[in-house]
Amino acid sequence: MALSVVISTLNDRERLLTCLDALDERTPASTEVIVVNGPSSDGTTGAVRNRDDVDVLVEISERNPNVSRNAGLEVATGEAVAFLGGEYAIDHSWYDAAERTLAGDAAVVTGPITGERPGGSNGDPRIPTRMAGRDVTQFPGSNVAFDRTVLDALDGFDEYLTTGGARDCAHRVAGLGFEVDWDAAMAVRGPIGTDGGHDGPERDDRHRGLAYRLAKNYGLYPTVVGRIVHTAVRDSAAGTRRALAGQTPPTEWLTNGLEGVSDVAAGFRDGMQARYADRSARRNPNGISARHDRAVMVYDQRQADR
Repeated sequence: MALSVVISTLNDRERLLTCLDALDERTPASTEVIVVNGPSSDGTTGAVRNRDDVDVLVEISERNPNVSRNAGLEVATGEAVAFLGGEYAIDHSWYDAAERTLAGDAAVVTGPITGERPGGSNGDPRIPTRMAGRDVTQFPGSNVAFDRTVLDALDGFDEYLTTGGARDCAHRVAGLGFEVDWDAAMAVRGPIGTDGGHDGPERDDRHRGLAYRLAKNYGLYPTVVGRIVHTAVRDSAAGTRRALAGQTPPTEWLTNGLEGVSDVAAGFRDGMQARYADRSARRNPNGISARHDRAVMVYDQRQADR
């Protein structure tokens, strides 16, 4: 298997170096390693350029994981492409699991991440969720491998989203009819009890992103509208309980509630616009082909080796 591994990192130099050490030790020498950095200010660039096991270093200026993934995908040449968070180190069985699964019927394969509950907040990762008559198998954007034909069909990740990009991708993979598999041997490990040390998504990003990706992928389907409303009501109820318990002032509760409604409305509006901007099955008007200015600088060791 000709594999490219795209590693996204942001101000996490020490754990990135551990990630790269594991890849160097546990994958074949032919594996193409691409680091997408940025915009970091902790010396990551120098540390990566001093290594001879990184084929390409791409510097970007945007703090968007989907821009980072697409920037790596643009320079990847493998027939399979894996996306890995720079805070995680692969297990010894990771490469063999990815190769074995992609050689079968699956076009996408993922596995567990140490420090997260199996399946995250959605229970068993092997059980698809049902949305608008479609079975969707979710996968994390920080530990997943694709057959290249899938990524080409998807046009990469949707860069409108600053959070939930992998979830959106999973819905589009299901819409195109590709099979997703989960293999326990395709495991990555990070600091125990953490999710990699990064802050979680802001509330407005989460609400806007949920409304956007569901509206974009399914339109005005009743269960989609119900899901968006349910999430908004659930979060509003949680805010009400905090206000009644004196944990937040009433003015903050009211402001957050109004902002939540605005975020959901904006996400739904933008999602419907995106749905009509790209009426093909890939549903991605903000994909890799939409622009070619992601990289601020590219250091390509492959050219030096020729």
